[in-house]
Order: sequence, then C-alpha cells, then structure tokens
Amino acid sequence: MKLYTGIDIVENKRIEKALEKYGDIFLRKIFTEKEVDYCKSKKMMIQCFSARFAAKEAFIKAYFQAFGKKLSYKEIEIAGSQGKPAEILLHPHRETVHSLLKPENISLSISHEKNYSVAVVIIYL
Repeated sequence: MKLYTGIDIVENKRIEKALEKYGDIFLRKIFTEKEVDYCKSKKMMIQCFSARFAAKEAFIKAYFQAFGKKLSYKEIEIAGSQGKPAEILLHPHRETVHSLLKPENISLSISHEKNYSVAVVIIYL
C-alpha cells in the first residue's frame, strides 16, 4: 500500500477578505452549492469556508502526488454535518478522477480556530 499526503493551512482573514471583495463570484468559483449552503448556515461561516478551502488544497496536493493530475476546486466537495467527520466527494468535470480512487481510500481531517484553518488528506492505494 502506498500513502499520498497533502496538508494546507489557511489564514481565515484571507478568505474573509476574498468574500468581502468578490462575494458570490468567489464562492461560486471555489465551492459547490451544497458547501455554500452549509457554511452560510454556520455561526462561524468564515472558518467553515476556510477549512473547506484548506481541505480542497490538501486533497489537490495528495491527488497530484498519487496520479500526476491537478483537479479544480469545484471537482472536490467537502461534505459534512454537525457531529460527523467531513468527507471528500468527487465531481469530475472531465476524465481526471482516477478509477482506483474510492471514498474508502481517502482520509480527511480538518480543524479551525479563530485565526487559522488546517486540513490533512491521506490517499491510500
């Protein structure tokens, strides 16, 4: 078995500034409709978006190590609900997502606090 890892940290203020400057244009470029709805319903909305952004970046890094291809942000959805671990759902726009990659081959951990959000992804093949 091979492991491919990705990690990313995001300053929450960076996402807040992007949201203030570009609004829905920024959200539609990076996040799926479900992600936007989920984060907008949260008290800590900025941290929610930041954690998902970090998770997408971490997954892009791990995926590139494993398959040598870069995915777009919208091909990756970070799904979760209160009290359950977040998971990665893939929505390929083209034939980029490798057929060996199944949800059980992906491990995701995200965390956030006032100033920063962080995510780690491990792909097991």
